[in-house]
Amino acid sequence: MASTLSPSPKPSHIDIEGQTIDDVKVIDYAKRSQWLRAAVLGANDGLLSIAALMMGVGAVRKDSKTMILTGMAGLVAGACSMAIGEFVSVYSQYDIEVSQMKRENQYSTSDGKEEEARDDHLPNPWHAALASTLAFAAGAAVPLLGAAFIEDYVVRLVVIMVVVSLALLGFGGLAALLGGAHVVKSSLRMLVGGLLAMGITFGLTKSFGRIGI
Repeated sequence: MASTLSPSPKPSHIDIEGQTIDDVKVIDYAKRSQWLRAAVLGANDGLLSIAALMMGVGAVRKDSKTMILTGMAGLVAGACSMAIGEFVSVYSQYDIEVSQMKRENQYSTSDGKEEEARDDHLPNPWHAALASTLAFAAGAAVPLLGAAFIEDYVVRLVVIMVVVSLALLGFGGLAALLGGAHVVKSSLRMLVGGLLAMGITFGLTKSFGRIGI
């Protein structure tokens, strides 16, 4: 009599720690996109805006006090602008998604759990505004701290460029790690963009100063 063989179970993929693929928690990077976008945008904008602003002022004024005051004014104004801009932008997105959900619910038979799950994915304007503001201030503090205690004009400009370049690489790498992107490409992209912004601002302001504008 032929024996009846039960089908062998489908093998599970096992990692070096003995965990099956079902046991490994997969990170949903899409859930991070809302606050990550606001934080990265805020940090990058704060870093580049204040660094370029200070470099531009430094192109025509060599005293450290003017450069520091300019950077501090830019930090406050920029943080307020980022907070309001993010809040208004994300709130508009929130209103659109809520309106769409209401239209869909008129013809939907989904239960309360499904609706609650969808509500959890709605954008939060307060979170976006707070993340953007704090990130902007953190980014803006980098060139300010780099120039705060240096009196020599040339050394001050060099230090600002060095610390800003390192911060750009760091922010780019951190954003890539949190978002699951390529670290090197992200870091280099931010570095090149930042150096271009500072160089263009410095060069144009220097030219305006020479022609007496």
